[in-house]
Amino acid sequence: MNEKEKKLIVFENKKIRRIWFSGEWYYSIIDIVAVLTDSPTSRQYWGKVKEREFKQLQLSPIWIQLK
Repeated sequence: MNEKEKKLIVFENKKIRRIWFSGEWYYSIIDIVAVLTDSPTSRQYWGKVKEREFKQLQLSPIWIQLK
């Protein structure tokens, strides 16, 4: 995998991780939550949203944590 396929993007001076896989970009939801909410604990914030809204959001049961 080359650097272009893992390139960070910057939104409001915050970095968002992404990866190119099978012709599509996949973004780190934790990074997006951090940008949109200004939460210092974006991983915990997302965990609570997942617990509360899992069925309504139709989230994938398979999660891969980006490093």
